[in-house]
Amino acid sequence: MALTTIWTGSEAYLCDQELAQAFHTARVLGMPLLIEGEPGTGKTELPIQFAQSLDLDLFVYPVGSKSTVEQFVARFDHVKYLRDSQIEVLNAQRDEKGLAQKLSTGGRSTENLDDYVLLGPGAKAYSKPHSVLLIDEIDKAPREFPNDLLYALSHRKFVLPESGKVISSTESDMPAIVITSNREQELPTAFKGRCIYHYISFPEPAIMEKIVAKHFPSANEELVEKAIQMFYQLRQLGLERAPSTRELLNWLKYLGTFQHSEALEKLLRMDGIGVLLKTEADIQRVKKRNTNRPQSN
Repeated sequence: MALTTIWTGSEAYLCDQELAQAFHTARVLGMPLLIEGEPGTGKTELPIQFAQSLDLDLFVYPVGSKSTVEQFVARFDHVKYLRDSQIEVLNAQRDEKGLAQKLSTGGRSTENLDDYVLLGPGAKAYSKPHSVLLIDEIDKAPREFPNDLLYALSHRKFVLPESGKVISSTESDMPAIVITSNREQELPTAFKGRCIYHYISFPEPAIMEKIVAKHFPSANEELVEKAIQMFYQLRQLGLERAPSTRELLNWLKYLGTFQHSEALEKLLRMDGIGVLLKTEADIQRVKKRNTNRPQSN
């Protein structure tokens, strides 16, 4: 575990008490922290900001629909091994002919299989005590991926392919592991049982103001207040895809490039609506709503 003291966030990240406690529990027990919640609620940023604020090594594995444990842990480079085997045969033939010049394998030897094992982020993190490992959006993975991770999570070790070398970690040296999920599919019960679980609820407006202040400490208060008010109004419309914290921050970043009066005008006209809304149906619904809204004098 990277640290056993409670981490309550940094200048760039607001970590509430419940999340801080869950993250602390996971690190003390040497277990992964599984975080679920809406996209854009800061799940991915937690380990990134934790590593940056404490200057720790960070290893990231972004999960996709074709992810495998081999990619995550390590894979054996069969092509390079075959090529080096051929080079060694050619060099032996050169020796027989008395030729001094030999072909190079780059210092690798086919007798040492570890030379051909390419470590993935999982094995690298287990090899580096007090590091941070992010497994991002595991719900995108094939069903077998989390099941195949059970052994490593239970025994705190990986067995490298072909060479059979074991990379292990003790409970006290385990990397701080954060696994995120947007709940696109349910994770296996046995897998969740190997993790500390936390669900990040969408922040209330008062908390959102603090989050915005972390990112834009010098932003105009009126602009921020109106933007947050409009943001939550949009979220209450029952859209196909409600805007997330990330999108609010991007919108404020865009508005912040203009003078205050112009920024307010753009906000009221909802210029840059594509930053907040991500489907045509939602955009048309909001535009129609604004068109039908009574104009103030």
